[in-house]
Amino acid sequence: MSLIPEIKPQQSLELLKALHILTRDGKINQDTRRKLKQVYHLYQFIEPLMADVLATEGKLSLADHGAGKSYLGFILYDLFLKEQAGAHIYGIETRAELVEQSQALASKLGFARMSFLNLSVEASIQDPALPEQVDIVTALHACNTATDDAIRFALAKQARYIVLVPCCQAEVAQLLRQKKNQTLGLTALSELWRHPIHTREFGSQLTNVLRCLQLEAQGYQLTVTELVGWEHSMKNELIIAKKTSKGKASARLRQEAILQQFNLEELRTRFVD
Repeated sequence: MSLIPEIKPQQSLELLKALHILTRDGKINQDTRRKLKQVYHLYQFIEPLMADVLATEGKLSLADHGAGKSYLGFILYDLFLKEQAGAHIYGIETRAELVEQSQALASKLGFARMSFLNLSVEASIQDPALPEQVDIVTALHACNTATDDAIRFALAKQARYIVLVPCCQAEVAQLLRQKKNQTLGLTALSELWRHPIHTREFGSQLTNVLRCLQLEAQGYQLTVTELVGWEHSMKNELIIAKKTSKGKASARLRQEAILQQFNLEELRTRFVD
């Protein structure tokens, strides 16, 4: 049992040392304490989703996109899934060295039901190393359009739950900027993004609104909240989607209207089709 109060009693200290959250002598500094707090906070959101899938299906597959060093995957496995024989976590990451490090750590710890794939999010949609159906899809701080690729992956894999923390949404802001002079004459709402700082922030907000409508149009019920306090990160929006129905036609119509209103119709294939 850890003497550090932030660490859950069932948590493997060997894992936290391997992830460099703890030092070799078992100490924790302010930066790693903040990281651990964020991962634990996210775990509180994901644990009931995993429990629901296991209760109804008796097995579980989870794909973590943009896994990085796989902090989240390792902690989910260590705290909850290592005792669940039917559970498997897939970490998907484009940096080969991080995939190799994660594979080595999983082998060292005996985490047999963890796989790590050196793939882009887009490539993973068709890769045979992943199952045809994935129960839970996570994408945390997947930059710019990688979050949209993760959404397409989740839809293709018929995910029951999708957990997103979007990051660095530049595409919509760039298009708003390019078409600013044209759009100023079309609607007074263009004042919302006339100034550069507003363009960036409004573009980010609009991107996430379009993503939420896309998921609702595909039959997902959404919870949109903050991941942690704003003092920790400005990229802080947490979107949790649960598949509940065949979809809402009204959400699709609102997507279309927003794209037209804000002169963004060339993005239709990303958010609608």
